[in-house]
Amino acid sequence: MTFTTVKNDCIQCVAGQLSLSSNEIVLFRTMIGSALLSMLYLIINKRFTFYRHRRSAFSLVLSGFAMGISWLFLYEAYRQVGVSVASLGYYCGPIIVMALSPILFNEKLTKRMLLCFFAVIVGIVLVDGNAFYESHNFTGIAFALRSAVMYAVMLCLNKKVEGVSGEENATVQLTAAFVTVFMFSAIKQGLHFDIQASDIAPLLALGLLNTGIGCFLYFSSIGGIKVQTVAILGYLEPLSAIIFSFIFLDEQLLVGQIIGAVIIISGALCAELQPKKQMLNK
Repeated sequence: MTFTTVKNDCIQCVAGQLSLSSNEIVLFRTMIGSALLSMLYLIINKRFTFYRHRRSAFSLVLSGFAMGISWLFLYEAYRQVGVSVASLGYYCGPIIVMALSPILFNEKLTKRMLLCFFAVIVGIVLVDGNAFYESHNFTGIAFALRSAVMYAVMLCLNKKVEGVSGEENATVQLTAAFVTVFMFSAIKQGLHFDIQASDIAPLLALGLLNTGIGCFLYFSSIGGIKVQTVAILGYLEPLSAIIFSFIFLDEQLLVGQIIGAVIIISGALCAELQPKKQMLNK
């Protein structure tokens, strides 16, 4: 079985079990995830303090808004063109971030960084490119590309945040994303949701693990990393799907996909090790 099918199986083992619409899935995953993080944060830290930093608070809320919109676009793309095609379009987000980093963050775009980034793009195409070229649903692809744009906005706004801890950052952004998706859903269909008993377990898994814990780990780590590095390391996501499918699903991989995986790892390591090498030379 190709990686396109494997990836579909891995993600849709949760989302595919749900009888809900794309915006309803995003609504409940953000609600459950934000509830988890809010509860844990208040138990440990007692109260929020992000509002004391006005500029950072504004960036956090806008970033959460962008994240909510990005997921709405992405899950609609999943519905229209499938996980593989939608994900490949979504991976254009880091390209946008890389292009904007010299302008917004004064990060020098070196030849080595560009080479690393190009290598990772080639790896992604080898891993998951066939499905994209075979798709003729341009509306679904457009949703994926819109999601990529909002991902880039979210990441750029995050780099403007200062004086806020990683756990508070994740909690505030995920809550803002939930409010955004809630307002969209209320306008689109009102507050009536037909949740089946079979939806509960997949929603909890998606909300608690993928959304709550996933956002906590992500936003707790990106604050001290160059935005270019964050962009490149984001491409390790499809690589992790390859590894998990091989370990847990006992799936075979095509030679081209294995080569693509090696290229992705090499490009990501090249980008990550460069600043460390420069530090040693100083």
